Amino acid sequence: MSVVKRIIKDSIERVKVDELLYNEYEQAGYGGITLTKTPLGTQINLFAMRPGRVIGKRGKAIKDASERLETELGLPNPQITVVEVEVPEMNPLIMASRVANALERGVHFRRAIFWSLRRIMDSGALGCEIVLKGPLRSARARFEKVVEGYVPKAGEPALRYVKKATIHIKMKRGVLGVTVHIVPPDAKFPDKVSLDNLPEIEYQQPIPGLEPEAEVSVEEAVAVGEPSEGQELTEPQPVVETLEPGAEESGEIAEEESEESSEEPSAESQVKVDSEPEPEPEDEDLDEEEEE
Repeated sequence: MSVVKRIIKDSIERVKVDELLYNEYEQAGYGGITLTKTPLGTQINLFAMRPGRVIGKRGKAIKDASERLETELGLPNPQITVVEVEVPEMNPLIMASRVANALERGVHFRRAIFWSLRRIMDSGALGCEIVLKGPLRSARARFEKVVEGYVPKAGEPALRYVKKATIHIKMKRGVLGVTVHIVPPDAKFPDKVSLDNLPEIEYQQPIPGLEPEAEVSVEEAVAVGEPSEGQELTEPQPVVETLEPGAEESGEIAEEESEESSEEPSAESQVKVDSEPEPEPEDEDLDEEEEE
């Protein structure tokens, strides 16, 4: 048998087991199964709200179900393990069954689906969608859909995290279909970012007595010479003088002359200054001597 035929055969077998157990334990809050084949037999995990009804008195009910699976469907050595559903609102099959029971009792369809939606979202689900199809008010079929939260429709998150269940109800006007999609609270999506593990930043209080630096305005910065906002700080470029050929000698001579002029006066010039004649005495002294 090819791989494709084997997969199709196993899927059909699983659907038949699911339908048989649903019809058997519908009143016990049936929540689905997981089927695993081993060399010793077939291991079935059955999820239910009320495990006592599934097991029965002294395990009689579960033994009868195992015999039916072996005789009617030909499962080799079926072993059923009952698992209690802790949060029924997170199980789409259980919530679809509740909507179906409400419709069979005569509850208005909008009241039934909105009640289920509110219960699911109050339990912590990230998203929920309930679709009701069929002859709701007249012979012509229509559908009613209510959505709340985040429900992906395509891609890996939709296949991995979204739980789906469908139940059909036989009414006087026809058959109705109830489909429930639930996104559990532990679902992780690639487009959702968590900020829980970021480091905490400690705020440093200012030291008393230490005034903060005053902000400098743009006009003051320009007056002082500091670069303003948007102005780049450039380093001063060195000034390079270019001399014509032959002007180097003249430059050296001019430098020598300037150095000589800056030196102290020579000894000859000092002698000349010292040798200047003293001023002659005035004639008043001579006149006094003659009178004597």
